Amino acid sequence: MKYAKIPGATITRLSMYSRVLERIAQEDVRIVSSERLATLCEVNPAQIRKDLSYFGEFGVRGVGYYVKELLFEIKRILGLNREWKMGIVGVGNLGLALLSHENFSRQGYLFVAAFDNDPQKTSKKLPNGLVIHHINELPLVAKETGIEIGVIATPANWAQDIANRFIKANVPAILNFAPTQIHVPEGFQVENVDFTVKLDNLAYHFSSKV
Repeated sequence: MKYAKIPGATITRLSMYSRVLERIAQEDVRIVSSERLATLCEVNPAQIRKDLSYFGEFGVRGVGYYVKELLFEIKRILGLNREWKMGIVGVGNLGLALLSHENFSRQGYLFVAAFDNDPQKTSKKLPNGLVIHHINELPLVAKETGIEIGVIATPANWAQDIANRFIKANVPAILNFAPTQIHVPEGFQVENVDFTVKLDNLAYHFSSKV
C-alpha cells in the first residue's frame, strides 16, 4: 500500500523508530509508552503520534504501544517485511566495506551482484561469495538476479554514467555514495549520500563554539 504526501522527514523517523523498537524487543519489552519511545528516539511524543497518524491508529491510550505489533506495522509501511536485492558498482575500499556491512542483511537488504571495471578485480570472488562482474555485464546480471536497488560506490565522475546504466537496466532505485548529485528520470528513485555534507554540518557546529 502506498501513502500519498508523506513528508520525507517522517519516513526517516519511522526508520529510526523501527531500529529502537527492534532493540527493545530484543530486551523482551512488551509495551513502551510514547514518552519512553520518544526519549529513546530523541524526539517528542507529539512528533511520534503525528508521524504514526499518517498511517492509522496505533497504541492504546494510557498504556502505550505494543512493541512487536508496532514494529511489524512500521516495517510493513517501510516495505521491510521482505528482502530487497541490491547490486553495487565500485568494489574499492568503500564498496568492500558496504558489502561486508552486516546491518544491510539484518534489515533485509541483500547484495546479489557486484561490478567493477578494473580487470584486476573482475572475476574475483568476494568473501561473501559474490563474483565481481565487469560493469558491461550489468544489464544481463541485473535481469538474472533481479536487482531492485543499485548502489554506486565509484568516484564522482563515474556516478551519473553508472546511474544511467542502472536506469537502462530498469533498476528502479539507486543509492548513491559518490560525492556528487545524480539525476534520474520520473519513475525512478535516488538517494544521494554524501558523507562530506555531514562532516560540514559537524564542522559548522564545532567552529561556532571555538
